[in-house]
Amino acid sequence: MLLTDNPHWSELLLFALAPLVLFALAQFFRTLSTRLFSAAPVLLNNPTITKTMSGAAPTLPTTDEAWKAALDALPTAEANNGKIPAFFFAHGSPMLLRDTSPYPRFDSLKNQAGKGALARFLSVFGPALLDKYKPKGIVVFSAHWEERGQVLVTDYQENPLLMDYYGFEDEMYQVQFKSRGDSALSARVVAAVKEGGLKARTLGTMESRGKDGRARMPGTGLDHGVFVPFKIMFGDEFTSVPIVEVSQDESLSPDRNWEIGKTVDVLRSEGYLILSGGLTVHTFRDWSAWKEESAAPPYIAFHKAILEAVQVQDPSDRRIALSNLTRHPGFRLAHPREEHFTPIYLAAGAGEKGRTQVLDATYGQVTVAFGIEV
Repeated sequence: MLLTDNPHWSELLLFALAPLVLFALAQFFRTLSTRLFSAAPVLLNNPTITKTMSGAAPTLPTTDEAWKAALDALPTAEANNGKIPAFFFAHGSPMLLRDTSPYPRFDSLKNQAGKGALARFLSVFGPALLDKYKPKGIVVFSAHWEERGQVLVTDYQENPLLMDYYGFEDEMYQVQFKSRGDSALSARVVAAVKEGGLKARTLGTMESRGKDGRARMPGTGLDHGVFVPFKIMFGDEFTSVPIVEVSQDESLSPDRNWEIGKTVDVLRSEGYLILSGGLTVHTFRDWSAWKEESAAPPYIAFHKAILEAVQVQDPSDRRIALSNLTRHPGFRLAHPREEHFTPIYLAAGAGEKGRTQVLDATYGQVTVAFGIEV
């Protein structure tokens, strides 16, 4: 009996072929997706922008030796027209203070856990900055402090710590990092922001900070985006240089935060170190995204696009390239909420003039110096 003798032969044929068709389609779209995402940096392929890339792509630092070499290559303030560069740095998470090796479920976070790549980088990053620049004070922005319509600046004598995380062991709430503020520095930051045309004031010593994207009620003090990396960078007690923290804008607008960064550019020539902490990948919807070996193609393509954008050496073209990153296919996957990415615009604004230097190109934890004028 022939198949065509069955009155339902067409349905039977479709049923038999359906798995093969679906398999072929799946393979096609998988290949197409990979090629599209690997080519995603074409968002940056404006002919003008491409010409301002720093020649052939250099080998970017991802090892202990390369990090040290990159930090050594930074110009002194004296050689840099009297200005300390501004830095976007990977501030990590509370996991930096933990050993995750006994917990297989945290394997994807091992690079950003205690003794991981980020902890090792931060341990040389902090001392290198202090040794090279001997800053009068540190002005730090964090992904974990947002305010609406105005810029707030801490004004503590001894900086309290805001334990703005939950679900950890008791010892994580006993973490110590002793540091001090400075009212004169706080006032100078406020004045600089106002001179730049924006509203600003100091935060009251007992005043709660903005909600910073958390569901819980706000508190006061330096958040974990500051005290966790600083503990590794500067040690448990660091009172030789004052630290003040500054809020980012709650709109999370790249342009708005860029403008905030521009207002503090003047402080770089006054001996102050500008640091802006966030992460280039920050999602709790896909734990595999935290590890390069398990991250899907869109995350890898986004990481490569970031490295391309920050290496655009013409300031105007670099701003375009950095702004275009928010339209990258991998952006919203890497940042369901972009509060950890906007600090790159604060640092880029503060170091708008001049060129850049990548200090750590490790996946998910990029650190960049902006405002190199030599």
